[in-house]
Amino acid sequence: QVQVVESGGGLVQAGGSLRLSCAVSGSIFSINAMGWYRQAPGKQRELVARITNGGTTNYGDSVKGRFTISRDNAKDTVYLQMNSLKPEDAAVYYCNAYGRRLRDSGLGMEDFASWGQGTRVTVSS
Repeated sequence: QVQVVESGGGLVQAGGSLRLSCAVSGSIFSINAMGWYRQAPGKQRELVARITNGGTTNYGDSVKGRFTISRDNAKDTVYLQMNSLKPEDAAVYYCNAYGRRLRDSGLGMEDFASWGQGTRVTVSS
């Protein structure tokens, strides 16, 4: 099994900063990419930022220039530095990871795509 655990959410004033962390653990062979998505009430889940194991990044248009995603491959951990936060950034932030893992049977590998439980970010105006 693969576990994805986010941390770092909380309440911040508009213009402030937060740093989210996401750690992946379990019977992982490799992680191809990790990313952050968010979902605000009444809205669809949207991409915030994504990073591949090679370091290629892409960002949602609304966060470009304000948010930075980074990754520690040795720790299977991804970070999201969020600066200049706006009230519209408030949402539950979810971490996603996909790659290859050991089958539960212990025989061979299979693809996995796992989500964390989410961490809430609240931005006060």
